[in-house]
Amino acid sequence: MHTQTGDDLIARVLAHANDDDVLGSAANDLLEEVFAGYPVDNLRRLLRSDHEKIVRTGAWLLSELGELAVPLADELPALLASPLRQVRFFAVEAVLNAGDADGPLAARALALVRDGDDAVRWKVLSFLAAAETEQLAAGAEALEDAELKGLTEWLVRLDSEEVDPREVVARLEGGDRTARMFAAAAAARLSDEEDTNLLAHAATAEDEEIRSFALEQIDDLQ
Repeated sequence: MHTQTGDDLIARVLAHANDDDVLGSAANDLLEEVFAGYPVDNLRRLLRSDHEKIVRTGAWLLSELGELAVPLADELPALLASPLRQVRFFAVEAVLNAGDADGPLAARALALVRDGDDAVRWKVLSFLAAAETEQLAAGAEALEDAELKGLTEWLVRLDSEEVDPREVVARLEGGDRTARMFAAAAAARLSDEEDTNLLAHAATAEDEEIRSFALEQIDDLQ
């Protein structure tokens, strides 16, 4: 029964790509079907569509599925490289939620810290702040960009070494935006309900994505 219902919903998405109300309702129902046992592999039909809204819908579904999306990990590199900002945004979330220590895949997500879209960079900040140490370490090992590799390795070390807050502040106030992004993620990883000083400092940044990210993190801790 689940398979038939899921197939019907996919057909509905494909047939009503330009009707946002129908598309949204069908996508929500399809998500429930996957959680109920509908084969996640069938979502490839959406991810490989030529229609922007259908691909975006498929990417959103992956971002909501957590570890259930792992069988579709081979689709994520193309989604991370999509010209569509929302698809890249959801793909980063999917990589994070899957929690898979796939080094090359994590590296692709990490590289989007330099994306031209501020919303995508903001999502990568969330990835940097929330990813398990093992996932970051795997990504660092696969990175070819020397600066990104060094910054990711620094973030990994912070999880096991005693941290001098002044080092984080110095990066937050530095002239390199990429380093400021990693410092903001470090501030989030090092903060808790009793100490949000580093996040408060990040919340004064000129970079909109860093500022909004830090403020949201502070709200979540309160």
